[in-house]
Amino acid sequence: MRPHQNHAPRLLAIDDSSLIHRLLKSRLKNERIEIHHATDGIEGLHMARKLLPDVVLLDIDIPQIDGFETLRELKADPSTHDIPVIFISGMVDTDTKVRGLELGAIDFIAKPFDIAELKARVRSAVRIRSLIRMLAQRAQIDGLTGLWNRSYFNDRLAQEISEAKRHDKPLALMMCDLDHFKPLNDNYGHPFGDHVLEEFAQLLSEGRDNDVSCRYGGEEFAVIFPHTDANEAAKVADRLRRGLQRCSWHNHTKLVVTASFGVTDLSRVAEPTNDAMIDSADKALYAAKATRNTVCIAERSGPAIRLSA
Repeated sequence: MRPHQNHAPRLLAIDDSSLIHRLLKSRLKNERIEIHHATDGIEGLHMARKLLPDVVLLDIDIPQIDGFETLRELKADPSTHDIPVIFISGMVDTDTKVRGLELGAIDFIAKPFDIAELKARVRSAVRIRSLIRMLAQRAQIDGLTGLWNRSYFNDRLAQEISEAKRHDKPLALMMCDLDHFKPLNDNYGHPFGDHVLEEFAQLLSEGRDNDVSCRYGGEEFAVIFPHTDANEAAKVADRLRRGLQRCSWHNHTKLVVTASFGVTDLSRVAEPTNDAMIDSADKALYAAKATRNTVCIAERSGPAIRLSA
């Protein structure tokens, strides 16, 4: 599917005062925001890494590890580094504020805080987080097709392999390539070639919700299939193959565009790595390209299995 973000903004309050937590829940109840609580630094770090909140409200004087060390840990972890952190504390001296800001906090609110000021600062932090996320996401989206790009594909495949290993779940990968794409560009022009790429990307994005469709490069695409084996992924690939073959093209009514597909899964590779998965799917794709408009499934040894032609 194409990239999307649909959950409400999340706020994580790390404070050992139950009164503060009750106050935040009461005063922010009309805000469009999920509120989560932690009562010490260790719990706060665990929840931050699990929830990836949009803003953290962090007290300085908390158990286990203090707010400064908690902030230092948050900024040292790539997964939480970009989360805006607002210090809330009864310590309002300049040295304390400067230390917090130098460690990476974006703001400082003194206790007891004014609720209107708190709401304004939280909203500002959420906007900052949204902008950071939007910029990061745009850097991972292919400009022509709107699918995830190769950089995102590499990161996501590694993540899905790790998840599949941890939970002993199947994971499949499909690599596909538009057939005779260079002659198509030469004969009909690059703008039409771009149109074909966009239409094929649309077909890919209309797949199952959990499938991760990416533009791998040029006329080559990849789809990651979580919780799916190669046989099931091959059925999806064949539906895509037939869907593309049926496409009609304005002003080119006799033109038929086809693609070839190579499919593998974790059970068909010697090692559960990105390189092994991609190499296995590429070999199946190479076998499919021998006849074009074909789906092939990789085998651990021997030639790929051709399912359609």
